Amino acid sequence: MQRAVMRRALWGREFQGWRRCLSQLTQKEASLPEDGFVIPKLPPFDYSPPPYVGPTADQILRKRNEFLSPSMFYFYKKPLNLVHGKMQYLFDESGRRYLDAFGGIATVCCGHCHPDVVQAIVKQTNNLQHSTILYLNHAIADFAEALASKLPGDLKVVFFTNSGTEANELAMMIARLYTGCHDIISLRNAYHGNAAGTMGATAQSNWKFNVVQSGVHHAVNPDPYRGIFGSDGEQYAKDIEDLIQFGTSGRVAAFISEAIQGVGGIVELAPGYMPAAYSSVKKAGGICIADEVQSGFARTGSHFWGFEAHGVVPDIVTMAKGIGNGIPLGAVVTTPEIAQVLTQRSYFNTFGGNPVCTAAGLAALRVIEKEKLQDNAHAVGSYLKGRLNTLKDKHEIIGDVRGRGLMLGVELVTDRQLKTPAKVEILHVMEQMKDNGVLIGKGGFYGNVFRVTPPLCFTKEDADFLVDVMDYAISNT
Repeated sequence: MQRAVMRRALWGREFQGWRRCLSQLTQKEASLPEDGFVIPKLPPFDYSPPPYVGPTADQILRKRNEFLSPSMFYFYKKPLNLVHGKMQYLFDESGRRYLDAFGGIATVCCGHCHPDVVQAIVKQTNNLQHSTILYLNHAIADFAEALASKLPGDLKVVFFTNSGTEANELAMMIARLYTGCHDIISLRNAYHGNAAGTMGATAQSNWKFNVVQSGVHHAVNPDPYRGIFGSDGEQYAKDIEDLIQFGTSGRVAAFISEAIQGVGGIVELAPGYMPAAYSSVKKAGGICIADEVQSGFARTGSHFWGFEAHGVVPDIVTMAKGIGNGIPLGAVVTTPEIAQVLTQRSYFNTFGGNPVCTAAGLAALRVIEKEKLQDNAHAVGSYLKGRLNTLKDKHEIIGDVRGRGLMLGVELVTDRQLKTPAKVEILHVMEQMKDNGVLIGKGGFYGNVFRVTPPLCFTKEDADFLVDVMDYAISNT
């Protein structure tokens, strides 16, 4: 009896070791030649996740199909069950490691499970998980102060929310209250959220339901790749003047824009556009809202905020995603004068400024500063963009490489002259990249743009691996 127990225990240890060895073997085999190509090998990473003992992907998928909204979708023919993360890597249920080139949709800035952020969350959770802003707590005040120090001018009053959609909803309401006008100008191809007001500001039919969306006018998108004026930002900005003169009373509440359109396919606005657009809106009595939900928190590398690359100072800045390294958190930052409008009535948010979330936000901000992640995003992002452009020279299917820092887009087309979206081909490339260890996002109105938004701790070795895998996947598609 005792021998049988010992044999079972020994077999259990051998099985765990065999499973881990099999995972390692799978990754080692990724360097073996196939069809004349050498399959890229993941960069070494001195870390092993704990064994996973939870439900399988198939079991989770069955529950998801039965109990979760049918509107939810997922990547890949066979969805991944991701169970562990460490810095720029993710692990599935078998222990296999993947390079995360998507960062949970530009959300994980410091790296998965960064110890400083985890420690801040645990420490605050042990002390107080929730109280409400009706009582004093230093976590929300400390983070608001630190956040204000990263913004220019008089942008120093912070309203915490739970998401980017909620932040943009609040910003649009503030603009309307402050100006006394209802009309807002947004851009075609923009994405600002999917609630009542933000769905109106969003300008892609893929994300809009047939419900009332009033008071938003969508200007011609200053897209250097697909736009009618190429990179001439001032030409595009003339449409703002036309919208004001012919679509409104001549007065507007606000202009809202991303510096780099994320969901829209990593489209960086044409140079010269934002100063001209801001000028026209100001003349019409409006204020300017910078949506930094994806391009903020050092992701663009050259600047901490995306709008800074355009030489403008907005009246309101909205943010989320990278603000908390994955914690549900968003914020609206504006001036003391504009902030006063919310005192006309009672404005309250039960979870906005939750102590656990704001403690995580402050820890993430400190990590960005301490580990110089903005510099890393600039150096590694510039290197990666250069390598992707070299790949573009090799493969006709790559129509455009764009963005800055670690917010890059790779648009696939079947015809470079016509810029025909490679809607089907991108799915095949994406599957192959996953099979070879890279998880990457996709977006754009046609779903034909790779979105490269990894954690900001990404290395040049990771960049090389990503490009080599993309090269291999395109060559074998």
